[in-house]
Amino acid sequence: MNTNPIQRSSADNQLGHRFRYFDFVMAAFVTVLLLSNVIGAAKPTFVTISGEQWVYGAGILFFPLGYVIGDILTEVYGYARARRVIWAGFAALLFMALMSWVVVSLPPAEGWEGQSAYESVFGQVPRIVAASIAAFWAGEFVNSYVMARMKVWTDGKMLWTRTIGSTIVGQGVDSLIFYPLAFWGVWEPAAVFTVMVTNWLLKVSWEVVLTPVTYVVVGWLKRQEGVDIFDESTNFTPFSTSV
Repeated sequence: MNTNPIQRSSADNQLGHRFRYFDFVMAAFVTVLLLSNVIGAAKPTFVTISGEQWVYGAGILFFPLGYVIGDILTEVYGYARARRVIWAGFAALLFMALMSWVVVSLPPAEGWEGQSAYESVFGQVPRIVAASIAAFWAGEFVNSYVMARMKVWTDGKMLWTRTIGSTIVGQGVDSLIFYPLAFWGVWEPAAVFTVMVTNWLLKVSWEVVLTPVTYVVVGWLKRQEGVDIFDESTNFTPFSTSV
């Protein structure tokens, strides 16, 4: 297997660098994002703990993978390229929401009996869709920003502190936006708070559990790409797609 010596570099010095695996990581990020908003959001499930049922959305099983991949993107490729991926995911979510609405609205063919099932999966409430997209955008940018800043502060050491720390903050912002926007006035305030905190804790716990995997993937990608990027003079505005 061909590997390159890992060289520390500022993000500004990598504008012309050709990365071997960036496109694959971006594709994985967008795929997990879309799946978590279609498959995961459509089915609540439960786990029994001490004889009591705890209900949660099935998306919790793989939605946090998006944050893990987001951490990998920022750690390996820098904030600016992670920003491009976040915008790609944002556009993909908007397109998916639009096309889901269009397809659900089309009249079903005579004799087809699957319309109600189709609507239950793809006919999501506009308020929940809007809350999900807003929470994703804000949470991912906060996650990437904290990750990049902490890398400079720690001089690239102790990867676990920034993967977990960025997820605590990023997922906190995500949850604080999504649950009140989606369910305030629909659920009791106590239920909104309970589900918000529970899902935040589960997502952060997933990040902790997957930390060894993150170490392996980050190390492998850095060796393959041959660089270790630090955002020492990066413009951290989220309102850009340039690198």
